[in-house]
Amino acid sequence: MSDQAALIGGAADGQGAGGSVLVDPSFLWRRKLKDRIARVVLFLSASLSVFVTAAIVYILITESMSFFEVVSIWDFLTDTQWTPLFTDAHYGILPLLSATLMVSGIALLVAVPAGTVLAVYLSEYAPAKLREAIKPILELLGGVPTVVYGYFALLFVTPLLQKFMPGLNGFNMLAPGLVMGIMILPYVVSVSEDAMRAVPDTLREGAYALGFSRFHTALRVVIPGAFSGITAAYILGMSRAVGETMVVAIAAGQNPNLTLNPSEGAATMTAYIVQVSLGDLPHGSIGYQTIFAVGLTLFVITLLFNIIGFWLRRRYREVY
Repeated sequence: MSDQAALIGGAADGQGAGGSVLVDPSFLWRRKLKDRIARVVLFLSASLSVFVTAAIVYILITESMSFFEVVSIWDFLTDTQWTPLFTDAHYGILPLLSATLMVSGIALLVAVPAGTVLAVYLSEYAPAKLREAIKPILELLGGVPTVVYGYFALLFVTPLLQKFMPGLNGFNMLAPGLVMGIMILPYVVSVSEDAMRAVPDTLREGAYALGFSRFHTALRVVIPGAFSGITAAYILGMSRAVGETMVVAIAAGQNPNLTLNPSEGAATMTAYIVQVSLGDLPHGSIGYQTIFAVGLTLFVITLLFNIIGFWLRRRYREVY
């Protein structure tokens, strides 16, 4: 308001004989200075995330290069045993990779259908008051500490599943996968519902005018129109599931096991990182460097998921 007042006052006092308006030079200088400061602050804020990401990638690559000088990439990707801390050391990432994808896949089988259905309901069917009541409840699920989810999977979900599956191990991949599906549900629902509500109402009205029911409008108009945001929700949920640590470390076990049976226990990549990080391995040892090799693999997997999501969004936009 002070700048506006100065501008108005300067304009009123500085009118020339010909009616031209004279602006105080000091006001223009202050305005340009504020604009430059704002640009610098915004640029530094935007650059911070890029710098942090670049620093993480640099550390992962440099530390992993020392590891791959001792272990070949072929053995790392093809060996079926992961025993880096044993006397007979093996460095095959496949047991950790299979367990990570298995648990994340189970989580997505829970979160994607349930999240999509719930997002459609909140966007197209739920009254405004009910929607505003349900969304905060879902947001609370995202605020629960992951260690609580881990013990919930170990002490409640696993015994419950054992009543229906007597042969289920105490440490297994099924229980943490189901719990992780509940854990990432708020991410899928919130992002998907926001994307669906962003679809213009004119598209819905056009579908109703053609005789579409509300269900067919949601299925054939709203979901295709919000496909970009829905895909982002799925990718976000998948990345969250792949990077989850405490749930799998507590409920899935820490024994690297190459298996496709979800009723057995296995160690994921994040669980192994926690296991080794809590130990007393000397810095620079081959066992210590496995953390960065596994972390780099996890980073590459997440990057691939994001590339696939970007490709799907681009291809969908070309078609529709």
